Order: sequence, then structure tokens, then C-alpha cells
Amino acid sequence: MQRKYIVVTGGVLSGLGKGIAMASIGNILSSSYKVVPIKCDGYLNVDPGTMNPIEHGEVFVLDDGGEVDMDFGHYERFLGVPCNGDWNLTMGRVFDEIRKKERRGDYLGKTVQMIPHVSNFIREHFLKVGDDAKADVVMIEVGGTIGDMENELYLDAVRSLARKVGRENILFVHLTYVPIPYGVDEQKSKPTQQSVNLLRQRGIDPDVVIARCSEMLTDSIKGKIAKFGNLDFDKVLTGIDVDDVYKIPLSFEEQGMSQLIARRLNMPIRVDLDRWKCLIEKRERATREIVVGIAGKYTSLEDSYASIIEALRHCEATLGVRVKLRWIDTEKDDCCNLDGVDGVIVPGGFGSRGVEGKIDVVKFCREKGVPFLGICYGLQMAVIEFARNVCGLNGANTTEVDKNCKHPVVDIMESQKSVTEKGGTMRLGAYVAYIKKGSKVFDLYGNDEVSERHRHRYEVNPVYHGALEGKGLVLSGISPDGTLVEFIELENHPYFVATQAHPELKSSLLKPAPLFLGFVKAAIRYKV
Repeated sequence: MQRKYIVVTGGVLSGLGKGIAMASIGNILSSSYKVVPIKCDGYLNVDPGTMNPIEHGEVFVLDDGGEVDMDFGHYERFLGVPCNGDWNLTMGRVFDEIRKKERRGDYLGKTVQMIPHVSNFIREHFLKVGDDAKADVVMIEVGGTIGDMENELYLDAVRSLARKVGRENILFVHLTYVPIPYGVDEQKSKPTQQSVNLLRQRGIDPDVVIARCSEMLTDSIKGKIAKFGNLDFDKVLTGIDVDDVYKIPLSFEEQGMSQLIARRLNMPIRVDLDRWKCLIEKRERATREIVVGIAGKYTSLEDSYASIIEALRHCEATLGVRVKLRWIDTEKDDCCNLDGVDGVIVPGGFGSRGVEGKIDVVKFCREKGVPFLGICYGLQMAVIEFARNVCGLNGANTTEVDKNCKHPVVDIMESQKSVTEKGGTMRLGAYVAYIKKGSKVFDLYGNDEVSERHRHRYEVNPVYHGALEGKGLVLSGISPDGTLVEFIELENHPYFVATQAHPELKSSLLKPAPLFLGFVKAAIRYKV
């Protein structure tokens, strides 16, 4: 079968969920084909690695160390494919590559222009990703909305891609919005009509329109959108608002998505969503509830911790329990007032803000037997707390907060000391850890060697390993060279586990992250 391409664009307003929509379509196809995603962002950052999570949301890290848009979390969770850093294009990266090509003389003295040189570079990148991945289907999400200056070159690239691969091998899906204005109580199609018109002005005719709405579209509105977009009635679908994004593939398939694609691209599709559906239904039926505190400093935007939230949802579906989140701002809240909390997660982060609050949270959990899971910075806070209050190392800290602290139990990695640039320079990507047999972490993974993804500059200082172990901190996971602490835990505690890695990044509905699954089980036991 010739490789197929599915392009997802968006209109009217941002934040409609193009990434989820594309991931859901890919989920439907992934039972039959190898599907790989490409995300195109218009910003001039080379990648989102240096962007504030409060502004942009979580930075998602891949096995190869790529720092990419958080939509890649949806792609991996829905498609079951480990993604590649080359699959995330930003305009900053595109211009950087064009500049390098021009300096090398690749353009043979030509005047380098936005069109055709830049748009052709983007198009050829799409083709190369498909070739390198040996993909059956390449899905391309064009970020932003139609009419944005930042995505015009991407739109020209996908328009010319259709000519290059043949219109019979590419499907254009346009996600838009149908509002129901207050007091009118009527679905309005005009914003969608205008958005489709803008898309067609750029030489792209949508094959499928997905209209986001709080209600299923009426036949009248579907008819208007279909007529204006020169589409068959059944090619207008509702992107219904849902309380669980994992329901979206089921909603699309109920509306005939797979057969629309099969007919349009001439490709047989076998859909298998049975287990997916069963897990969602199990979560829906859950009557038990636990309260999990998330103690961080980016609590004003929940997208800052998107993958942690998703990992907990995966546990809900597997265990048949509801997890109610309590956000704990470690800069402002009383971090020793955790009444009613059945477990606490201290997630990743950077800098000095909220550090002492996090340490107070860790101390409370350790002393009161509250299930605790530390992620990255959370592990470092747990080590500092243990060093201060159990080992008696007064003044213990991380040199990220206090460069001249008396006991630097967490210190910058030797390889990072000469680094001056911020972007793409941390310890990034998948690293192997050797797990101590008989430990809780070993029981959770069922293996003495595991690989998880990292994103950090600081490590537990090897000088203090002996002192920490001597007082009962179990260093249950170590790097292959024996120098870096990857997992810690406490014996005789219901659940006190932390990792320098980010296991939430590899969690999925069908296979929850082991540390999160163990944590939620412990929280259920604690509540009882």
C-alpha cells in the first residue's frame, strides 16, 4: 500500500483540541497500520524546552532526548508508538536549518525565499519522516488556526504535499467550532463556514470537518456546513465535549470515522477498541474515591503537570477508582495541613520557589505514613529532607538553591558545569537503571533493569550515598556506572518512593506507569 497522509488543521480559535483529535484518529487506525505523528508549531523557539510551563504547558520528553510539544503525550498514549524528536517541527527549527543550508551553499547562489525554499524544505521533511519510520500513515498537525501568520508556510507545504503524493493519498481534516451563544440556544455554523473559506483560499479543500460543540450537531447545522464546504453530509462530524478525552476515539468511530477514511484513501481498516472501551467503562463505574495532593509551584496551570494527571487517569481505569486532585501551592499553602489527603505527589520543577514547602510536604508524608511519590525534583526534595531530619546534616540542600550550602546532597552534574546554553543541554531522554532485587521498585517493575526518561541537571551527590544509606534510605535504583541515584524508597513505610526520572511520560491507558499504579494502590489502602 502506498503511504497515506492525514493533515489536521484548526479554525476559529486555538485550544479546540487538534492534538487530541489527531491522536484519536490515529488510535482508530493503529489497530491496522503503523501511524506516526508530526506536529508543526509556528513559534520561533527551536523547541519548547526553554518555555515556561505556565505559559506553554508541559514540556514532553522523548526517548531520544527530544523536548517536544505536550501534544506528543497524546500521540504516544493513543498510538502506542514511541515518538522521535524529528517529528516536532517549529518555525525556529525550520529557519535554523534553512540558514545552515544557505551557509553551506546548498542553494547554489539562489535567492532563498519563503516560497518555494522554506515550504519545500518542510514538505520534504514530512516525506523523510515517513520514509525513516517506515510508516503506513503519516499524520500532520498544523498548529494554530487558519489565518495565523505563523502557520502559512506549513499550509503551503501540505498543499504542495498533496500534489507530490497524489490527492488520492492525502486526507485533510479541519477542526472548527460551533458555538451556542447564551440566550440564543441555537447552534451557529457561521464561524465554521468562515474558517473553511479561509482554508479553501489557501488551496486546501477539507475532506472531513469535525465541529467542536457542547451538543451533537443538528442535521440542519451539519447540512449547512456540508453545503458550504462542498462536502457530503456524513463527512461532517461532531467533536462533542467529553469529560474524558479517552472517549473521543469511540465517539469518532460511532460516527463512522474509520469508514470515511477507508473509502477516501482506499485502505481497509480493522478497528479494535474493545479493551480501550472496557477500561473507560470501568473508570466510569468506579465508586471508590481517593484524594491525591500534587505539591508544586505551577499549580495555576494544570497543563504544567499534564502527564502526571494522565498517569493517574490510567490508574483510575485499571483499578476502578476515582482520583480527586488537591493542588498544593508550595509557595503559599500551609504544606503541613494535609488533612483528608490519601497520598501526595511532589512533581518535577526547577529553581528555588516553593522548595521549603515541598520539603515540609515530604517530611509530613515520611513521618505520618502518607503514601508519597517523588518525581525528579521530588526525589531531590526527599533526599534533602532525609539528610536534614534523619541524617542530621544541618544545612543540607541542593546547589541549585544554595550554591554555598554546608551539605550539597544534591549537586549539579559534572557534565553540566561547563554548559552555558539552556536549550537542549540537560540530561535528556531514556536512561537505563539497575534495580535492587527485593526492593519495592523491583516488585513494581518486575525487572532488575528498567528504562525511564529524564530531564534535569542536578543529581544526588555521590559523596553522600553512604550517609543516606547508613540511616535507612534505600537507593533502590542506580545508573549502570554506579554513580547516579535513579530510585529511592523507605522500608517500613506504606509507600515512600521517588525517582529521578519521569515515568509519567511513558504511561498509557493500556499500560499505566508502575510507580503510579503502586502509589494509587497504596493510597487506596491508606484511605481504608
